Amino acid sequence: MKSRVVYILLFAVQFACAFFFLYEIFVNLLGLRAAPISWRLYEFIEIGAALGLVIGVLVTARMLVLSHRRERKAAANLRLASGAFMQVLEERFDAWGLTPAERDVALLSVKGLSLGEIAALRSTSGGTVKAQSTAVYRKAGVNSRAQLLSLFIDDLMGDGLPGVQPAATPIEKAG
Repeated sequence: MKSRVVYILLFAVQFACAFFFLYEIFVNLLGLRAAPISWRLYEFIEIGAALGLVIGVLVTARMLVLSHRRERKAAANLRLASGAFMQVLEERFDAWGLTPAERDVALLSVKGLSLGEIAALRSTSGGTVKAQSTAVYRKAGVNSRAQLLSLFIDDLMGDGLPGVQPAATPIEKAG
């Protein structure tokens, strides 16, 4: 909130400075000089207006640098999260004892592909993919693709939502 006030104030100062210079140009072009002011005061006003614009440029440059840093950090965090998600997937697949074919089907299901799309990608029949999906759900202890996906989301969220206990996996239930 404090930085927002600073930015609004800085914008107002820049606007006033720009207005001063534009006003002077139009007054000189149209010959509308009203009440003269002392040359010394006029010079101080010009210096102040120029300094206001320079400070605005410097602050804007700083904001741009900070924005680029935040963008790079967000991109790096996204790459880390993507890698963490794949690690969670692999750990769960190992714990469930999925076959290589079941791993492929589970991964493609989590990515949102339909059974028909998975069958086409894997060059197998829809019935085979359905059977493999059923095996994945059984080993994972879930009944649907949504429940399967929620297992991974719970893992990535850490403790999950407050007051909600994460579902135990079949391995955890057996142990």
